[in-house]
Amino acid sequence: MRCVFIAGRTTKQGQYVNIGKDTDEYKMMVSTLQMNAQDMAQLGLTPGMSVRARSEWGEAIFQCTVGELPSGVVFVPYGPPTSQMGGGETEGTGMPLQKGWEVELEPVTDQPLGS
Repeated sequence: MRCVFIAGRTTKQGQYVNIGKDTDEYKMMVSTLQMNAQDMAQLGLTPGMSVRARSEWGEAIFQCTVGELPSGVVFVPYGPPTSQMGGGETEGTGMPLQKGWEVELEPVTDQPLGS
């Protein structure tokens, strides 16, 4: 399934500035992909299952959860897994683009999250 990939900062991530990015909770947060419930069903996924997201630059494995998103759009908090998927183009901003990528999603059962 092809989807539009959006990465962004969440308010919960902001709380972890003082707690630390090495915690298991933070690592799980940035390895969780939110998607529309109907899209999950179309892929045969249920919450907690893993999905591979592949862009033209790279790929990562995420845990799925239902999010309030339109069909065909997925969201992941910024983190190492999203960085694995991006190219180096910044369009003059100094920060690599992390919104609006086209990604291919496929269910996986044999890979650890974030890989």
